[in-house]
Amino acid sequence: MIRYIESNKKLAGFLLAAPVIFVWGITFVCTKTLLADFSALEILFIRFLIAYAGLWIISPRPLHLKNRSDELFFVLAGLTGVTVYQFLENMAINFTSASNVSIIVSICPMFTAVISQIFLHEKAVTGRFVFGFAVAITGIALVSFNDVFELHLSPKGDFMALGSAVSWGFYSLFVSKINALKYNPLSAARRIFFYALMFMIPLVICGAVFSAEGINSSFSVNLDPAENAARFSKFSNLGNLLFLGLFASAGCFAAWNKACNILGTVYATVGIYMIPVVTVIFAFFVLGEKMTLMSAVGTVCTLSGVIISSMNCRRCQNK
Repeated sequence: MIRYIESNKKLAGFLLAAPVIFVWGITFVCTKTLLADFSALEILFIRFLIAYAGLWIISPRPLHLKNRSDELFFVLAGLTGVTVYQFLENMAINFTSASNVSIIVSICPMFTAVISQIFLHEKAVTGRFVFGFAVAITGIALVSFNDVFELHLSPKGDFMALGSAVSWGFYSLFVSKINALKYNPLSAARRIFFYALMFMIPLVICGAVFSAEGINSSFSVNLDPAENAARFSKFSNLGNLLFLGLFASAGCFAAWNKACNILGTVYATVGIYMIPVVTVIFAFFVLGEKMTLMSAVGTVCTLSGVIISSMNCRRCQNK
């Protein structure tokens, strides 16, 4: 009976995680499309403002903390998992393809495992894990160069994507702490988004100053009423922003945190290796992005390395 209940819980966890992975795979393509009219910072702030408002509508009950010290976990989760992670990811797509970013970000499970072992004392890093990590890093290098052998070492987007993967590892740590406190997933996600938006406000102010001075960059925030009316009136822009805010952020973050609670953070995060597969397919059909032979080999290496390491994580969690 106990085994039956446990298996059903795991199934519920997988059913929560699977659509999240699918939706997050599409977000890279949506973001790439929006970058034609919006800066990376604008997309980030609007997306999570919509998500925050959506969560208040879905779950209007305020979250009462059991201990004042619990607040720190929500603050750090908002900083690492939303502000830093999402901003670096959006910035990365400015400098490289959506497929590249999704492939590099897929090594999140590795950083999650390392950070969990250091801070949560989960035994996830072994010889198999290190071997898988080495294979994945090799794949990332191949994807980054993508048949370009001129050594002018300026893979800005790839390093930004790598930084976002590290940030997600720390977010997973703080989510583990929050899950252990047994707060409502929707209310917890809303509180995380609140602090994320607070961290974004100084960036938005700086972006508005840049825009006023005529500086057009990934940090720009356009305050011109006529231009805003034009870009927000586009059906594709509005649809992509609502999709990113309501589904990819509000719904998916809450579902992901719940899945992590059921499956365990390291085990659930393993599913992220499927994100590039979804992204590559959608980027091919929607953006017309093509993969070279070197990029294809790099993709296989990256995914293989993550799978090898995740097999180790699975065994550790079963012990």
